[in-house]
Amino acid sequence: MDALGPKLQTTRATSLEDVYKTLRLVPLQTPEEIAAFYKDELNETRGGDQMKRLRLGLNRAYGDVVPFKACLMGHPGVGKSTELSRLIADIEPEFRTIRFSATSVLDPVNFRPLDVLLIMMMEVAEQTTQLVGTPPSASCLRKILDWFATDTKSRTTQSESKIGIEAGIGVKSDSLWSQIVGLFANTKGEIRFASAREEKVVEYRLSRLDDLLEVANELLDECTRLLQTTAKQEWLFIGEDFDKARIATHRVEELFITYGNIFQDLRAHLIFSVPIGLYYSVGASQLPFTPNCSFIIPDTPVYTQDHFPNNPGREAVLTVLEARMDLNLFEADQVLRLIVASGGNVRDLFTLVNYAADSAILRTAKQINADDVLGAIFNLRSDYERRLGQSPFSPDPVSYSEKAALLEQIYAGTADAQITNPAMYSLLGTRAVQEFNGKRWFGVHPIVVDILKKQGHLPEDVEGGTI
Repeated sequence: MDALGPKLQTTRATSLEDVYKTLRLVPLQTPEEIAAFYKDELNETRGGDQMKRLRLGLNRAYGDVVPFKACLMGHPGVGKSTELSRLIADIEPEFRTIRFSATSVLDPVNFRPLDVLLIMMMEVAEQTTQLVGTPPSASCLRKILDWFATDTKSRTTQSESKIGIEAGIGVKSDSLWSQIVGLFANTKGEIRFASAREEKVVEYRLSRLDDLLEVANELLDECTRLLQTTAKQEWLFIGEDFDKARIATHRVEELFITYGNIFQDLRAHLIFSVPIGLYYSVGASQLPFTPNCSFIIPDTPVYTQDHFPNNPGREAVLTVLEARMDLNLFEADQVLRLIVASGGNVRDLFTLVNYAADSAILRTAKQINADDVLGAIFNLRSDYERRLGQSPFSPDPVSYSEKAALLEQIYAGTADAQITNPAMYSLLGTRAVQEFNGKRWFGVHPIVVDILKKQGHLPEDVEGGTI
């Protein structure tokens, strides 16, 4: 459902001018992209392949009456969406996926839990009809119309939807399915721009959540039966980007905690991305996902906990970069400097390399040199300095003095600093602090180590920064 931007070039860049084509900041999505660029070495350095565990859970749930429900977490830039693309390709014989992004189908600030449920209902009805060639039963469709028709605004929407709708080829304009198609089109627009809705309509619909869940489950049962009969597959919903900074924190809490029964009661296989800060919060025990079905993708370490070079982590990141570009485009030793400066975070690595490549292009060079690398590091360091600050738009502002004190403790390996708190949530969200597997430890991003050294919070001669 979500357009992820320009298509990646899937052959390795052999010139600086082509680097941006293979280092786009987008997840790997197609089988072609995964085959060209995905490297297992990253998972080997961060504690194992979590998609194998997800796959195992889905295998057990296939054909079972108890659906599989899981959440996926990880700090920004670790590659959650790419991992999900791998999973989707792997499970295709048994499951057909409905994948949607919260940032593209919802109003990020004003969405409500019902909106997510309605999106799932609309997508499964439309995709089942497209695949099978026939819509769900008239009984199912009437119950959907009846649920909407109980409030005045929906009756108006339903009436208007009958006029001039694009019902699709082979669908009569006055059919029951055409009315549903028109209603869905209007509802999707309303959900995408939820700030314009009347609050009384929203609250009234929320009061009738149980009724909608009953209608949704009947629809899901029927769509699953149709899919099994046609393709021997079952539907799997993947909801992504609920952990993005654009999504209002209180809306996420409302969805996964206050109205978590939506996920518990829905008769559907589903995997949702959940903010890792929510998983560490006091409300974590109320999340509708069991610990065995909560999967975290950690960061890739370029330093050990004692601030020595972590060569396996560095080599794993190198394999990712080498798949996308000719390393001869770097002068000697420069690629290692960028790998270390990235902290093993692929998004940071691509940001650094793109900036350095552009700098080399602008001076009409054929290779990235030390000055290009230094300029890229300074540019990303400025971005981190801004993120470490405090904004009037931050939902729970944490002072920089609190953050700096905690960063010093994390760098020193203080045991108390491994316990999460609001300052830690803020630092994890901005990637200033990274989380690693194994003994589950937190580390300070190398660029932030540089910042702390420059400000006098750490001695100038300590290890763990950029090189």
